[in-house]
Amino acid sequence: MYLEVLKQHFPGWVLLKGGFNMKVIFITGGAGFIGSYFTKYFLRRNKNFIIVNMDKLTLTGNLKNLSEVEDSPRHHFIKGDICNQDMVNYILKRYRPDYIINFAAEQSAGRSLEHPLLFTQTNSLGALTLLEGARYIWSKRNFNGNRFIQVSTDEVYGYSSDSSEFFTEESGLSPENPYAVSKASADMMASTYFKNFGLPSIITRCCSTYGPFQHKEELIPSGIINILEGRQQAKTADSSNKREWIHVQDHCIAIIRAMFYGTPGEIYNIGTGEAFTEDELSERILRISSKIIEPPESSEGRQTISKYNSLNSYKIRNNLKWSNKIKLEDGLKDTVSWYINNKDLWGIQT
Repeated sequence: MYLEVLKQHFPGWVLLKGGFNMKVIFITGGAGFIGSYFTKYFLRRNKNFIIVNMDKLTLTGNLKNLSEVEDSPRHHFIKGDICNQDMVNYILKRYRPDYIINFAAEQSAGRSLEHPLLFTQTNSLGALTLLEGARYIWSKRNFNGNRFIQVSTDEVYGYSSDSSEFFTEESGLSPENPYAVSKASADMMASTYFKNFGLPSIITRCCSTYGPFQHKEELIPSGIINILEGRQQAKTADSSNKREWIHVQDHCIAIIRAMFYGTPGEIYNIGTGEAFTEDELSERILRISSKIIEPPESSEGRQTISKYNSLNSYKIRNNLKWSNKIKLEDGLKDTVSWYINNKDLWGIQT
């Protein structure tokens, strides 16, 4: 039966010896920045997996991000909303995934203040829809060989006024905006499904992610574009906060480690130890871009650093043998180079 399903829904796939062992991953939000990078990176390195990819294609979701795998017989895209329980159930029954990775989320703390209901529906209720669908399908085989990865954020911890404090997986949640609240709610629901139903959920909480293909309105891409076009970087209300940054490839590798080797019911912080303010990032981008323009306005007279968000990543480093390989300077060079060489893509990422 499983073989027939693969033949029917992946007609371009040529069955090789061992094809019966193909695994299926259901990814939500897979046309977005991190989800699309994960899809491309994972398929290049894992030949015995198929990815079923669903995305609503709203602000940050773009099929151009998936052009590398659009003709791959091991990648199948579906336009859909994770809040649609009927669609989610249909996909789970049709493709019977071994793993589910939930990247789908409305992003941006600032935008969540304008659309709190939208963020709650997608980030909280959408996660609940996936969890309930997975519980129904997977419980029939006692969750054997299954994993549900809830991709979360360090923003659920809020900020600290103490620069020496590092948030651990046991730290209390203190979200400061509707986006962070909605993600914290999804995390708590994933934990609840593990404790009450035995659904093998794992939560990853990562620091701020950057890299090629990120939506141009996010902090680092907008900074790069502004500098390349000779404009000043706009300052946000959080410009004085100091937080960690990670290249998208390191983030994706951490998720892969959690998916294959993580313990169900656990939370894994993903941090780098490299924390910077927006001003410090702007200075680095300006230097790397090698553009002679007016430097960012002086931070003198503005609010000094008052809040910190730093993660203790000992658990994933020690238990899952993960470590970040790409330093911020190298990651920014990679990202700046990508934007310089892909100027035509700036206009298609909206």
